Formats: sequence, C-alpha cells, structure tokens
Amino acid sequence: MTEGKSIEIKDTTMFYMEHGQGRPVVLVHGNTGSSRWWSRVMDLKGCRVLAPELPNFGRSGRLGVADIDVYADYLGAFMGELGLAKPVLVGHSLGGAVVMSLLARRPELAGGLVIVDGAAPGGLKTPEEHYPIIELYRTNRGFMRKALAAVTPTLTDEAFLDGLADDAMLMAPHAYAGNARALEKFDYRGRTSGFTGPVLVVWGKKDIIITEAMARATATAYPSARLELLDDVGHSVMVEDPARFKTLMLDFISSLE
Repeated sequence: MTEGKSIEIKDTTMFYMEHGQGRPVVLVHGNTGSSRWWSRVMDLKGCRVLAPELPNFGRSGRLGVADIDVYADYLGAFMGELGLAKPVLVGHSLGGAVVMSLLARRPELAGGLVIVDGAAPGGLKTPEEHYPIIELYRTNRGFMRKALAAVTPTLTDEAFLDGLADDAMLMAPHAYAGNARALEKFDYRGRTSGFTGPVLVVWGKKDIIITEAMARATATAYPSARLELLDDVGHSVMVEDPARFKTLMLDFISSLE
C-alpha cells in the first residue's frame, strides 16, 4: 500500500509517497506538481519507489527562494537521509532540470537517470508576456486546471485532473513566477557528461512545452543516453499512459542489472 510520510530535511519538511521494496527509484515531479503525478506508476515490481514533493510544492515546507540548484540540493539531502543507495532518478519537466543539476554536481548519487519531457540543459525560456498569465494561476483554480489539461492532452479522468489541480494550488505563491525565472537561468550545457550511467530520455510528440529538439539536446548531453519518442501522449506520459510508462521503466531498470 502506498504511504504518505513527512521527513525533516535541512530547515524544512518534505512530504513523500512510498511503495514497495527493492531497488530504489525516486520520482521527481515538475512545476506545480506533487506526488500525485506518480500515483498510478509507483507499483514497479521489485522496486522501492519514492515520490517526494520538493520544497515549495504540495505538502512540503516552503523556502524563501525558487531555484533549481536549491531544489536539487534538497533532493540530494532527502536521498541521503533515507539511505537511498544509487537509486534510479526520474525527473519530469522542471524535475528533469532538478535531477540534471544534482547529477552534474554529484554524479555518484544515481545508478540510472530517466528524464521525462524535461527541460533541456540550456533551460526553458518563458516569453515575458506570459508572466501576467502565470500570476493568474496563483488564485484561479479553473485557469490552472485548464493549463494542466493542456499538458496532459490524452488524460480523460476528470476526477484525477481535479486532484492535480488541487495540488497545484498548494504551491508557494512566489514559486509561480519564480520557477519560470529559475528555468530561464538554468544552464547546464557542457556540465552533464560527468554522469556516465545509463540515461533514458522520454518525449511525447503531443508535448506543447518541450520540443523534439530540446529532447534530443538532452539525450546528446549524456554519453550513455537513449531517446524514446512516444506518438500518442503529450507532456506527461505517467498520467496519460501509465502502463506504457511502467513498461519503459521496468525495461530500463532491468537493463541496469
């Protein structure tokens, strides 16, 4: 049974979900995300799967800043506190940048890396005219729900989408524009090759945020990476096609053995 827990990390708390026993797998959500994004794919056979909520998100504590490297440092501390040895790290969207940051600076921490529709090593630029719209998300749940529907174009479960929207509204107010600014300044070009373990980059062809060129740039940034292009999903395969995501994960994990 999947459990919800909280743990003290540095000067705050981090909420996380956990399921199973075996090889550790850590699932890192994207912007406005939460552990709920992974709730349908945590039953990976032979794995201890953990889905933390980064500080500033969901039911975790708040920080004074919104910064990719800071999020990565908290993720590393979370892994250390729980004694997770060489987990498979999985990052979605903004979470892709977070795991990229962590392993560029501490490549010894993971046994494998999966990036799902993640920001490229050169970051993700948000047009300046979009920032007033981003600020509207802070107080308008209906607007937020429409935005989440756009990045999960094949998700048909309206109740599940409602849950994602509810969790998104828990994000720290300063993180709405703050996370977009953090992704703008994120630049790990030329700094990722220190992680030489297996890497899987997954990209959905209906993604309206990450382009195929960005996904290819991410794959070429690692010496041992493979790119998987998915025809029938958008930005979020783990909620749009959970069975497909689990198959990809189990195939990847089995290749590590």
